[in-house]
Amino acid sequence: MAKYVMWGTYCENVLEQRAPYRAEHLQGLQQQKDSGVLVALGPTFDNTKVFGIYEAESEAAVRQLVESDPYWKNGIWTGYEVYAWNQVF
Repeated sequence: MAKYVMWGTYCENVLEQRAPYRAEHLQGLQQQKDSGVLVALGPTFDNTKVFGIYEAESEAAVRQLVESDPYWKNGIWTGYEVYAWNQVF
């Protein structure tokens, strides 16, 4: 499987805005991690960007995961880009 990185942006006041969706978001991420598709995901220290690493069949599969996340559906993530990644180390 190929590896992909995802860079995204958060809405304003993300810490307050995410509260109603956080449990569902984390549950979904744990399921992705358990299935092996999600390698790592988390915010930058200033909570303005999100970064993720995925092992997936295709870029479209990663986009489907992102766009089915409650953070995307409810405007917590406001934009994202996916890149195929050539891991050297």
